[in-house]
Amino acid sequence: MDKFKKETTIKRLERTAENLRKNNMEAFIAADREEAYRIVEGILKPNDVISCGGSVTLAECGIDKLMSSGRYRFLDRSKAADREETEEIYRKAFSADVYLTSANAVTENGELYNVDGNSNRVAAICYGPKTVIFVVGCNKLVATVEDAVKRVKTHAAPPNAARLSCPTPCAATGECISLKNGGDMPSGCRSEGRICCNYVVSAWQRHPGRFKVVLVAEELGF
Repeated sequence: MDKFKKETTIKRLERTAENLRKNNMEAFIAADREEAYRIVEGILKPNDVISCGGSVTLAECGIDKLMSSGRYRFLDRSKAADREETEEIYRKAFSADVYLTSANAVTENGELYNVDGNSNRVAAICYGPKTVIFVVGCNKLVATVEDAVKRVKTHAAPPNAARLSCPTPCAATGECISLKNGGDMPSGCRSEGRICCNYVVSAWQRHPGRFKVVLVAEELGF
């Protein structure tokens, strides 16, 4: 990233971080994915029970390898033998010390926006794990919740549906079919593979210190 663009990006992240803190969430700024890794490593404690949502961002930062390093008790759904065991791991995640994920969008007003299909991820964000760590690239920063809704329908859901081999209209066309009719938050396809089923806006964290948001001055994930 051009140094002047990076300076501007960091200023936006600083404003966003300030507003996240006003909303009772801890916020950190990382200059790049390597620093994001170090911040997450500094938050985790040896033998923590940890779990995660599916996240391209975590993999791009190398945090997937950190989670699998043996330093933590990792509830790793990728090791599940079948769907039944996967579901069991989803439920065990509610008792985890730390849940790691990204966010679909973060508003400059300090709100987190997440959309989920299976919805184990948004469920864990809302309740259960003692701490939730979000690692979020600057490409997911938006002005308002309305912009967050549009971002998911145009930039997040289509590539994610393609990545997960979900036979949805957005995977085929590159955008949500609801955009033709205004594209309000809950509207979308009625496909069996739909990945936009439940929508969560985290506007305030009742439990201080539970949400820890690492904002990265680098484009990460979808």
